[in-house]
Amino acid sequence: MQIPGRSLVRVLIAVSLLALPACERLFDKGTKENIAAADKKAAAGDYRTAVDLYEGALDGTAKTAEVHYKLALLYDDKLKSPIDALHHMDRYIELAPNGPHVRDAKAYKKEGEARLLTKLSNGSPITQQDAVRLKNENQILREQLTALRAQRAMPAATLNAKGEPMQKPIPPGARTYTVQSGDTLAKISRKYYKTPARARDIQDANFNALSGTVKIKPGMVLIIP
Repeated sequence: MQIPGRSLVRVLIAVSLLALPACERLFDKGTKENIAAADKKAAAGDYRTAVDLYEGALDGTAKTAEVHYKLALLYDDKLKSPIDALHHMDRYIELAPNGPHVRDAKAYKKEGEARLLTKLSNGSPITQQDAVRLKNENQILREQLTALRAQRAMPAATLNAKGEPMQKPIPPGARTYTVQSGDTLAKISRKYYKTPARARDIQDANFNALSGTVKIKPGMVLIIP
């Protein structure tokens, strides 16, 4: 029995949101030490800590394309999260179109999307007509979301005297979280939503800056949307 087309659309929208390319103006740059530490954690079987360290090392440039590939493999093989794996394969292909793993990444993406749709439909493949329709609707949504983000791009006035993004005021009664040492937006997202995919939602709820990843510091009080 096939699941309703709208349910598939919602999942594909989620994949689109994850796969939308971020602007390369980032605030939280990782280090070679983070990547080396992540490699050790992954080798030791501490996959969640490895993911946190890898995510903290991403800087949005081709220099960290390999980190996206490592994250994709971890999410696929160890953490069994195909949507996150597909997102990082997408980013690897985008940042390293001639990279050493691009053939494997493209093959994984093609096979992974098919597996995901089959899983969502309880093993019943969707028709070719439905697949084309969903692909077209998904592309339209991608374009609309990209245009919306472009319209809301961060102006210089949203930076404080130190050049840091200004936090939005916290409305009365809002759910909040105080940032602890070692926290990242992805880690906080996983704490509240069981997935790192809501990190962008948390950032957008707290900062006027919509491009890149805002650096958070211990003691900050964040709205949890």
